[in-house]
Order: sequence, then C-alpha cells, then structure tokens
Amino acid sequence: MNYLNIKTEDEIQNLADLASEIWHEYWTAILKPEQIDYMVEKFQSFNAIKNQLENDRYIYNILEDSGNIIGYFGVSVKDNYLFLSKLYIKKDFRGLGCGKQAFNKIKQIAQQYNKKSIQLTVNKYNTNTIKAYEKWGFKEIDAVVTDIGNGFVMDDYIMEFSL
Repeated sequence: MNYLNIKTEDEIQNLADLASEIWHEYWTAILKPEQIDYMVEKFQSFNAIKNQLENDRYIYNILEDSGNIIGYFGVSVKDNYLFLSKLYIKKDFRGLGCGKQAFNKIKQIAQQYNKKSIQLTVNKYNTNTIKAYEKWGFKEIDAVVTDIGNGFVMDDYIMEFSL
C-alpha cells in the first residue's frame, strides 16, 4: 500500500472530496443526513483540513493500492500521545486488511514522534469499528459526549493503544 502525504491545496481538495464520499456512505446507518453534512463541513471540508494541517499538528495520508484510492487517515501529534482522528476505508475495500495496514503506518508515525500510545474516539454505536480496534489491541479508557454545535453531539468511547 502507498501513502500520499497531503500537503498541497489540490491534495487537500482531493482528500475533502474523498472524505465526503466515504462519510456520506458510511455514517448513514448511525447518523442523520443533516449531522453527516454538518460534520463533513466542520471536520473534513477543504477549509477544516487546511486548518488542521496548518494549526493542529495533523498529518493526513490518502491510501492507494494498485492504482486505487482506497481510503485515508488523519492523525494529530499531541504532547503525550498520537491522536488517531480519522481512519476511513472505502466500502469495496473494507474487510480486506487495508485498515490494519494503515494502522501499522500510524504506529510508525507514533514511533517517529516518540509517542508511547495512540488514542482515538469512536462512536459508541459503531460496533464493527470498535471490534476492529479491540482486535488491534486498543482498550477502552473512557467515554465522552462532546457538543459539536448546531444541536449535534458526538457520543464516543475513548480508546488507547500502548506502543
């Protein structure tokens, strides 16, 4: 698998388009369309991604395999850990080990920054993803409900992987 590190404005736009595609396909079983639209704009639009890259110590990679764009991930370098903010795989490539391969790359990034753990938040109703994270060695360490504005909240578990 190849990892395209996002840097240019064209790459940011391609990532925002990919994120919108995946989010609108994936989240419909859990979230209302209005919340998906709101979250894509707030967290995965061109402006949001650009701001994260410039101000929040984010690293984004688009995942490519055999000429196919299959997904992406985004991590943020925090003081005491690496935060796995996004890891999304296109529908046709789920269940094939692509997420696990991406997670191996994320572990390498954590090690490059001398982080001893990787943390993430995951929707409490996203059971398949929770099972995958547990299989990879993540442990639930807390739960949080976060007001994200516009009348929407994120109801998440906080999970951690120790390196």
